[in-house]
Order: sequence, then C-alpha cells, then structure tokens
Amino acid sequence: MSVHIQIKKSWHKVSTTVSQRMELNESTLQSLAGYLQQTLSPDQTVRRQAEKFLESVEIQQHYPLLLLHLLDKDNVESHIRVSSAVTFKNYTRRNWRVVDGTDKIHAEDRITIKQQIVGLMLKSPEQIQKQLSDAISIIGREDFPEKWPDLITEMVTKFQTGDFHVINGILRTAHSLFKRYRHEFKSQQLWTEIKFVLENFARPFTELFNATMDLAKTHATDPSALKVIFSSIVLICKIFYSLNFQDLPEHFEDNMAIWMTHFLTLLSADNKLLQTEDEEEAGLLEQVKSQICDNVALYAQKYDEEFSQQLPQFVTAIWNLLVTTGQQVKYDLLVSNAIQFLASVAERPSYKSLFEDPATLSSICEKVIVPNMQFRAADEELFEDNPDEYIRRDIEGSDVDTRRRSACDLVQALSKSFEGIVIQNFSQYIQALLEEYSKNPTGNWKSKDVALYLVTSLAAKAQTQKHGITQTSSLVNITDFFQSHIAPDLQASDVNVSPILKADAIKYLMVFRNQLPRESLTASLPHLVRFLKANSLVVHTYAAHTIERLFMVRSPDGGKPAVAYTDVQAFAGDMVNNLLEALNHPGSTENEYIMKAIMRTMSMMQENVLPFMAQLMKVLTEKLIQVSKNPSKPHFNHYLFESLCISIRSVCKHSMEAIHQFEQALFTPFTDILQQDVQEFVPYVFQMLSLLMDYHQGVIPHSYMVLFPFLLVPALWERPGNIPPLVRLLQAYIEKGNNQIEAEKLNGLLGIFQKLIASKVNDHEGFYLLNSIIEHMPHEVVTQYTKQIFVLIFQRLSSSKTTKYIKSLLVFFGLFAVKYGAGNLVNTVDSIQPKMFGMVVERLYLQDLQKVSGHIERKICAVGVSNVLTESPAMLQSYDTLWGRLLQALISLFELPEDESVPDDEHFIEIEDTPGYQTAYSQLAFAGKKERDPLGDVPDAKLHLAKQLGKLSAAHPGKVPVLISSALEQQAQAFLQQYLTAAGVQLG
Repeated sequence: MSVHIQIKKSWHKVSTTVSQRMELNESTLQSLAGYLQQTLSPDQTVRRQAEKFLESVEIQQHYPLLLLHLLDKDNVESHIRVSSAVTFKNYTRRNWRVVDGTDKIHAEDRITIKQQIVGLMLKSPEQIQKQLSDAISIIGREDFPEKWPDLITEMVTKFQTGDFHVINGILRTAHSLFKRYRHEFKSQQLWTEIKFVLENFARPFTELFNATMDLAKTHATDPSALKVIFSSIVLICKIFYSLNFQDLPEHFEDNMAIWMTHFLTLLSADNKLLQTEDEEEAGLLEQVKSQICDNVALYAQKYDEEFSQQLPQFVTAIWNLLVTTGQQVKYDLLVSNAIQFLASVAERPSYKSLFEDPATLSSICEKVIVPNMQFRAADEELFEDNPDEYIRRDIEGSDVDTRRRSACDLVQALSKSFEGIVIQNFSQYIQALLEEYSKNPTGNWKSKDVALYLVTSLAAKAQTQKHGITQTSSLVNITDFFQSHIAPDLQASDVNVSPILKADAIKYLMVFRNQLPRESLTASLPHLVRFLKANSLVVHTYAAHTIERLFMVRSPDGGKPAVAYTDVQAFAGDMVNNLLEALNHPGSTENEYIMKAIMRTMSMMQENVLPFMAQLMKVLTEKLIQVSKNPSKPHFNHYLFESLCISIRSVCKHSMEAIHQFEQALFTPFTDILQQDVQEFVPYVFQMLSLLMDYHQGVIPHSYMVLFPFLLVPALWERPGNIPPLVRLLQAYIEKGNNQIEAEKLNGLLGIFQKLIASKVNDHEGFYLLNSIIEHMPHEVVTQYTKQIFVLIFQRLSSSKTTKYIKSLLVFFGLFAVKYGAGNLVNTVDSIQPKMFGMVVERLYLQDLQKVSGHIERKICAVGVSNVLTESPAMLQSYDTLWGRLLQALISLFELPEDESVPDDEHFIEIEDTPGYQTAYSQLAFAGKKERDPLGDVPDAKLHLAKQLGKLSAAHPGKVPVLISSALEQQAQAFLQQYLTAAGVQLG
C-alpha cells in the first residue's frame, strides 16, 4: 500500500541544551519571559514550540521560583506577568500532587514557594492576585493543614492590617481554599481539617464581619470606600456558606444572632451609591443579597431546628425583595436565588403552613412565578445573538441560575404539598395565556411561550439529562396538550416563522419523548428533518438533538428501540442530507448536537447506511482535516471520531476490501495529527488505528509496522491520556503481528509494562499489555524474560498492594498457568524465593480470589487454579496442606457472589485527579475492542475442573477423594459432586 504513517524523529524530543537546574539570574528571567511571550502568539507553530519548551524544562529546579520572580517584577510588561502567574498556577495544578511516589518539584522549591506565595499574592495587582490565590488553594488542597499549618495563622494576622486590598486578597484565598468543603465527601480527615480551620479562623472572621458592617455605616456616603467594603462582604458571605456546608459549627450556632441580623440588614439595604448603570452586570449589592439567599436557604434545608425562629423574618424579607426587584438582567441571579430560597422552604413539611392559604399560592403564582417565566427582550436577544449560550441554558441544564429555572423549581416544590390546588390555580393562567395567544398569534407569541413553560413545570415530577422527564403528574394530560398545541407548530410548513415557538415545540417533544405515544414520535420525525434546514441556529440544533434523543427511546416492552429503520426508511436520504447540510449553517460548522445526531443516525441505520457512505465519508474527512488545525469543540470532535468508527464498522463488516479505502482517506490526516502532535486528537488516532488493524486478516501491512517503533518511545507514554489507547494499539500489534515483531522489540514492550505497573493509576493497563504478550507472542521469545517479569510484579506487590492490582495479578497468574503450564507458574515463583508459591496461595488466592470481577476474568482464574491444583506436582508434594483450601476457594469463586469490599485506606484516584494538563483520555465507544475469551476452547470452567480432577485421580488412585473429604466443607463437597456428575467423572 502506498500510504504510510510517518512520524518525524524530532517528535517529543526534549531539549538537551538546558541543565537540570535553572539559574536564578536576569538572563534566565529574560529567556523565560521570551518563551511566555511566544505562548501568546497567534501563530500556532510558534505557540506550540514555546509550550513544548516550557513543558520540557518545568521539572528543573528553580523553574517555579523564576515564574514567581517574573510576575513580581514591575518593569516587566503586565501581560507577561499575568501569563507567568497563569503558568505558575497551571504548573502547581499539574505537579504539586505527588503521584506514585514521583515528585516533580524539588524539595527546596516547595519550601520557598510556601514561604513566599502569600506575601507575594497580597502585594500583587488584582489579576495576578487571583491567579496566585488559586495556586495557594491548589497547594493547600495537598499540604494544608498537615504540611502547611502556618497558612491560617499568616492569613488571620493580615485581618488586623486594616488594608482592604490585603484583606480582600486573604478573603479571596480563603474562599478558594474552603469552597471545596461544599462538595467533599464526609470523612474523618475532612472533619479534622474543618475543625482546625474553625478553631483558628471562625472568631476573627466573625469579628471582621462586625467591623466591616460598622465601616459600611461609617462610609455610607463614600462610593469608592463602599465598593471595597462590599467586595469584602461578598467574599465573607461566600466563605460563610463554605464553612457551614458540611455541618452547623458550634461557633456559628452560638453567633447566629450576629450573622442573621447582619444578613437581614443587608437584604433590605438600598444604597444608591452601590447601584450600577449597567443593565446586565450585577453590582456588589446584588451579589451580596444573592449569596445571603443561598446562605439562608442552606440553613433552612439543613439546620431548620436551630434556624426555625429566624426563618419567618427571612421569608418576609425575601418575598419583599422579589416583588420589588425589576426585570433587568443584572438582577437575575438575585431573583433566582431568592426564588430558590422560597422553593427550599416550600418543599419542607415543617414550613407547609406558610404556604397553604390559597390566597398565598395565588399571590405567589401571580407575583413571582408568572412574571419570572416571561420571555424577556434580553432572552430574545440571547436567542438571536448568542444562540450557543441560549442552548446551554435551555437544554444542557446550565440554567440553574436563571429566573425561569428557579420559578419552575418553585412550582415543583409547591406541587409536592399542594399538587391539586397548584395545578388548578395555574391551569387558569395557562388557559388565559393560550387564549391571549390565539387572539393574535403574531403579536402575543410570548403568551404561548410562558404557557408551554408552565405546562412543562407542572407536568414534570422528575427528570434526568439522559432520559428527559421520567415521572409526570397524573393531573396533566401530556398527549392531549401535544396534539392540540405542539403538533400544529411542528407541522407548520415554513420552518423559519416564529422560531422561538418552533424551538419550544421541538423541546416539548424532546422532553416528553418517553411519555408520548410511539406514533407521535414517528409522525414527528419527518418534520424534525425539515427543521434541520431552519436558519435559526437554536431551531436546527434542537431538531438535531431531538432526532438523536428519539433514536435512544426504548419501548416499554422488552426495551427495544421505539424508532426503527423502517420508521425512517421513506425519508432516510433526506435525513442524512439535511444533517450534513446543517453543518454548513453559519455558526454550526462544529455543532456538537448535529454531529452527535449524525453518529446516532449512522448507528441506528447500520448496514442501511452503506448507500450514503461516500457522501458521509467525504464530509467527515473534510471536517477532520479542518478541526485538527485548531481543535476547539471537544464534544464535536469526539462525535466526529465516533462517526468515523461507525463508518469503518458498518462497511468493513460487509466488505473487507473497503479497509484500504478507509486507510487511503484517513492516513494523511492521521499522519498530520501525529506529526503536528495535536494532543487532543492523538489518543483518538491510536484508537482508530487499532480498529482498522482489527479488520486486517493475516500479516500487518508495512504501513502500520513502520509506526511500531515510535509507539515504544518513552516520551509518548508521559501523557496520561495516551496510555489506554496506546495499550489498546499495542495489543492489536501483538495479536495480529506477533511473528512480525522483532525479538529485541519485546524488551521495549516489557519496559513499558514495567513503567505502567509502577503506577497505581495505570497498573491494570500494564497487565493488559502483559496478558497479550503471554497469550500471543512466541514462547521461545518470552521465556528468557519470565523470571524478570515475575520479580517486577512482586516488587510492586510488596511496595504498594491495592485491590485493583491483586485482581489484575490473579488474572495474569491464571492466564500464565494455562498458556505456559501450571508447573511453570509454581516453579517460576519458587525460583525467586523458596516456598514462595505457598505465600502466594495463602495471601493472594485464599484472601482475594473472590474479588476478581468480570465473567472472562473469573473464568481465566478458575481454569488457572484448576490447572495449578491438578497439573503442578508441587501442589501434592510441597503444598499438599494448601491443596484443599485452594480448591475450597475455587468452589467459592464459582458459587458465591463477587466480594466487592475495598480496604478503608485504599484511595482510588479519579480521572480528574491524575497528573497532567493534557486532554483526558476519551474512549471511543465504537472503536472498542471486542471482548474475546482467550480460553474459548474451555466452554465451562466447572466441567474443566471436574475433568482435571478425574485425570489427577487416575494418576494418583485413592489420594484425591481423601484430600477432598478432609479439607472441603460439606456444602463445597456437594457442589463439587454436581460438577463431577455433570462431567460424567468418578473419582477413584
């Protein structure tokens, strides 16, 4: 084949011109400033080279200190100083946590950073101060309080300075440091930390609040002073929320009167000097009131017993706030939080009496809910001028802080206690709004928009992002409303008239897709295909999104897809055409919803997509070339690669020759991606190469083999996102080309295995690679390395034993016992240390065999243990006392459920906690490796055990029954007899 994937040899070459320690001098600072300047270059090549250089030198001593020196120099241009601060923050995020014992920061640098950073942050300009504050938070997350106990003391002493630039810097840092308490899981370590913080911080913090409130009165007529003071109050209110989130601290309970009195004062504050002219940006006073609404909502939800006496005053104050606050955008967060407070109170049975009067409910509907569900001029502007943001708020659920979402939440909260009254009350409004619309559809379209939103709010009792509405009110007839008020908008011939109502109608169909009859869904699909041609970005995006969602609906009986290919066959060509053409709409060239709809449509059509494949591949490859120049939409890119994978699967299933056409189309963009090192796409390319290789029969083509040596380059394995797809790709090479891989390359593969098993994060990937080597590589090539492999495995086991590692290890032992012989397994372990296999049985097999998960993994272990029991002479000689116990463990593996317990002290690192700023690995669902059983010739592991015991018994007459009866529990003996009977085996 003429197309080769070629990689430049300079790829990933780390600069060797710089020593391992950077000098703290003017020359180095100037050089660093130059590289930071280049990272801001509009020229992608210049930018990437500078980023790569900084990445290569950041492990050197003094690098972080140079960044701190640079951002502190007044004579350096401000954008370079800010860039230095941002780079420092990202550096700490990548490197401060020590993972798998590898510390990338020099110990002296760590000490110096913690000594200097707080003082540096406090004297820096605000832009830099914010970056350093975040860096302190990142460092604090790892080191505070155990390794940085002085941090709180240093912060609290600054409260006494009276300098609000300093105080606000401290408050900003405290907020950054403590806000994680809002989402941390409860643990003893967390309680200990919060207790330490409260003991050292709470009292001076309350005193600061008192003093700041006094200053607000003193400087009530000084606008510049008020701005600084209220900046502090905003941060104080946010920190209060974080410190009170996990539990009600004793200090705040004892001082509740002080805090709540100040909160009430601030809720009613109306200083004209703090009002902003801006219609859209919230001022400091609005920010303070918004946060107070959050704070008291927290108390109402979690600490109602302690807060119950204070609560009625806040209900009154916040109600007054709602009915006196205007419709301007700048008040949106305040109004949203205020309504959320009412919702949090309304859904609690203990406060039911505050709302049960019908007049109160009517007043809430009229004065709070309907006004805040109105579609305002600002919303219309957003729909037209910033459709991406409109979509994010409306269908992605990022509208948590919008008036509409909060009003909807209040309706649902009230419905929990007063469903009948609420629906009866609101139905009148809905009817009136729809009548108003029908009188003048062109002029009164906003009335229908509000009516639709109200119906959705009343009908929806529960919903999820994946399934839409999952539970509805029996008092709202969703299907009737659809037929009367939604279907006419969907059937309208002109897709560009009344776009907002069209979007509303499509959204109704999308949201209630699981409640509407199947006939309504299939009848709507041709109209959705038409709407893909709508000029409005929101409308054609909603159409694509709804098509994709409808293809995911399952019928209630049996869970089959509700929409099949036969339902779309008549207009399948139009659907594919319109989806592809929708990518040409202005603003939609990288529309993730359209690309996801293309992916789902191809998946649904399966082999029926073949007539359209040339058209699809042309557009998909053009898109790939286009986006690889500047990847900016990760979801779009992911669905693009998924669509390419479906193309390969759909075609190659029916035509093996087509694989060459795909390679012709894809290898050029793949080569560019690898040569340009487009970090976001490299893992995807590896996965797709694996998929393409899966379809090759016989030897691996030369075009793939030239790439193989580059996959072993250590630098390529430094990025966490590369590891899973690289392992998957190497497995494909080993499986397909085990005889083409030169013997010396095995050393490189084992080097990668060694690196991977040293990591708690990636050790399972190391075993995937090793298992492929054991299963597929020629024995004579592997045997010389066997003892070395086992030594490495046991070294890691002794230094860091985790449940995940042990599970992987037991599967490897099972596979090795089958492929290389059980006697070989026992002898290899014992060659490392005499009688060591006995320890393996006692400490691994007997304790942890039950924890192995996965059908094939458990089968491999079972067959491996069966062979160890029956094929290894040492088990009946040196380890005869363990023979029966190991058989008991094996029968338990067959008959007992998986042991899912995990030791308390084990910490499984989440994806977001892994080191590195690189794109996280995104697995392509349609490039997945088909699960294959390496022991396909053993159909049933229980029967295999029975037959193996039969052979052993024949070789050692009379011995096996004695071992079984003396060592096995009665129930285990009964199970074993069932296996023997089923296999037709009698033990003698």
